[in-house]
Amino acid sequence: MGVMFRKRQKFGPLILNFTEHGFSSWSIKIGRWSWNSRSRAHRVDLPGPLSWKQNKSRARDRV
Repeated sequence: MGVMFRKRQKFGPLILNFTEHGFSSWSIKIGRWSWNSRSRAHRVDLPGPLSWKQNKSRARDRV
């Protein structure tokens, strides 16, 4: 497994994600809730090391 480059820039609740190829995706995080533009997943941080994630399938969005 190789080494991967990842960088995040935060601007308040907006997070920009970069890889070695440039801009990758953006996220928004408000409190314990977050959403990612690439995976279209909602995530909620729960107490301790737990979190809850709801995926949004891109196939369903195209129908």
